[in-house]
Amino acid sequence: MADLRDYQVRAQHAGAQAGAAIDEGLRSYMLRVYNLMAMGLAITGVAAYGTSIMAVTGGSLADGGTLTSFGTALYASPLKWVVMLAPLAMVFFLSFRVNKMSVGAAQTTFWVFAALMGLSLSSIFLVFTGESIVRTFFITAATFGALSLWGYTTKRDLSGMGSFLFMGLIGIIIAMIVNIFLGSTALQFAISVIGVLVFAGLTAYDTQQIKEMYYEGDGTAVAGRKAIMGALRLYLDFINLFMFLLQFLGNRE
Repeated sequence: MADLRDYQVRAQHAGAQAGAAIDEGLRSYMLRVYNLMAMGLAITGVAAYGTSIMAVTGGSLADGGTLTSFGTALYASPLKWVVMLAPLAMVFFLSFRVNKMSVGAAQTTFWVFAALMGLSLSSIFLVFTGESIVRTFFITAATFGALSLWGYTTKRDLSGMGSFLFMGLIGIIIAMIVNIFLGSTALQFAISVIGVLVFAGLTAYDTQQIKEMYYEGDGTAVAGRKAIMGALRLYLDFINLFMFLLQFLGNRE
């Protein structure tokens, strides 16, 4: 009987140690995901602000500033379509090739993507005031943080939200393409409202999915690639949530 009790105690102790190791590994994995995402956002912010400074001379356009030759090429020539579509191409490239890339190459590709996204988003500094951009960024950060924390800690299974949110995302893309030709303010407002709701849901959903992707037995390379793709998903959620909120909260130049 004493031997049985000793075995039960040892088994419980071993289980507790295994659980602690998993928790420690999971925390380290999620911290890596968030750090990569934060670094990507920082690169995007610096690239966007730096590009806007090089694109305009003499202050903002509202204050009598004018586009430089670089700004004219970037915003008023066919090159603007390349700049707009390059980040999308990088997302597809990284998504399809990540499993064949080294961790270092995948991470470098993510940094390049973040810089291209900054180049693409630099035009917001020509449309909105700097103060409203900063204010919207911090509101987005607080909202994202709360939703991501809920997605990480909730015991509720959010997998059922996935198909619904994906359909909402497809609907937003179609509506945005249609509104390019219609130029409807009312439709743009509806797109912004639905966009905020969809990416708020995706923030919580993706966080839970990224958490569940963690496996203690993963090798260094596999864990590194998972962290990079997780960071990419959360980065895209943050950027899209920010852009849709900016439509409501941004003060135009």
